[in-house]
Amino acid sequence: MLVIGLKPMPNFVSPDTIRSHFSSAMSQMYRAEVPAYGDLIDIVKQTNQDILAHHSMADEDSARLSEERHGAIRVGTADELAMIGRIFKIMGMYPVSYYDLGSAGIPVHSTAFRPIERDALAQNPFRVFTSLLRLEMIEDEELRHSAEELLQSRQIFTSQAIMLTNKAEEEGGLTKSDADSFVSEVLETFRWTGKARVNEALYQKLHDAHRLIADVVSFTGPHINHLTPRTLDIDTAQRAMIDSNLPAKAVIEGPPARHCPILLRQTSFKALKEDVTFLDSDGLSGHTARFGEIEQRGIALTPKGRALYDSLLNKVRATITPAADGSNADAYQQALSDIFTAFPDEWAQLHEDGLAYFRFDAPECAKDDSAIITKDGQQLAITPIIYEDFLPVSAAGIFQSNLGDDATQTHHATASKTAFEQALGTPVIDEFALYQSIQDDSLRSASSR
Repeated sequence: MLVIGLKPMPNFVSPDTIRSHFSSAMSQMYRAEVPAYGDLIDIVKQTNQDILAHHSMADEDSARLSEERHGAIRVGTADELAMIGRIFKIMGMYPVSYYDLGSAGIPVHSTAFRPIERDALAQNPFRVFTSLLRLEMIEDEELRHSAEELLQSRQIFTSQAIMLTNKAEEEGGLTKSDADSFVSEVLETFRWTGKARVNEALYQKLHDAHRLIADVVSFTGPHINHLTPRTLDIDTAQRAMIDSNLPAKAVIEGPPARHCPILLRQTSFKALKEDVTFLDSDGLSGHTARFGEIEQRGIALTPKGRALYDSLLNKVRATITPAADGSNADAYQQALSDIFTAFPDEWAQLHEDGLAYFRFDAPECAKDDSAIITKDGQQLAITPIIYEDFLPVSAAGIFQSNLGDDATQTHHATASKTAFEQALGTPVIDEFALYQSIQDDSLRSASSR
């Protein structure tokens, strides 16, 4: 029987598919803009192939191992942050955790927009580390006012991107045609143009206040400043970067190399100088902001595990601070390795001590990086839950190394999670709660078999 007046349901594209399309388009664009990044991707792929030739990989995103795991942008106003949050939500990406970089002299605070469900992470774990400029850290009142006026006068989103965002929110999704247009339009926000909105004198004043301030304020939008693939052996990849004459960071950020990797290790090639045209000049001048990064991810730690990690890292840095020029890199790595011997390096011990999060399964499902434990009289295999988030000290270290070795970090600000969430328009999600939920779900599933 024909029913009159019922509108057929639209055939919406899933947020996971939109996210995958967007990350792929971003990768293609960034490789074209920063050719050295393509060299970095080749290094990571070869490193991972060499590792996988001798070892299997247990976690769920192995098919996407060498694809980009995250990118990073810096926005200038609360309105920009709130709008980018709405855009990422359409891609199935939500704000997880608050990162205070002001304590390290970096004039931003941040969150990471990422998928939060286990299935969504397995489909595509792409995330964007998103920082909001803290204008209050500009000490010069006149310069701070000029920066605020510049930011308030710009529109970093195309009219079509705004229209499609509104449409997705009103209708509950996007059709394939609209999703394709949405990705294309949003990509424009992340594109590099090389055309400044300021004259060279004002750029220099902003630069002198802080290089990152100049990067955020001087341009038409928050061009993506790096993309990051995941490697299984960051030490080998770092050596390959040096052998390929990429200007690699002197020190790998995060914990030392371990049998049971924890949290996140990161390195990068330093930001390259790019030509910029200023309003008052036909000539070109160099600007450094964009770079290539790689990461090696380990197991997610519980609050108890993070407290131990933070205490050990603080102990290392009280002993030795890595120099920007890499002159004490070997000594720093040695101190890191020595002090972190206090952190257990066996899966079963990490579980017994309540330091890390695991998935539970039947013993016959054990994989290369599994361990067999007994819980409530039942034997179970435990497999690491991969850490999907970031580390404030590591993020600050990456930022500082790419601001230039001579960049001074003298201004500090206290954390302001409340102000950040007010700008965002929503609370950030607790990362520990997400990992605990994945662990609890897997235990219930394993115990019911």
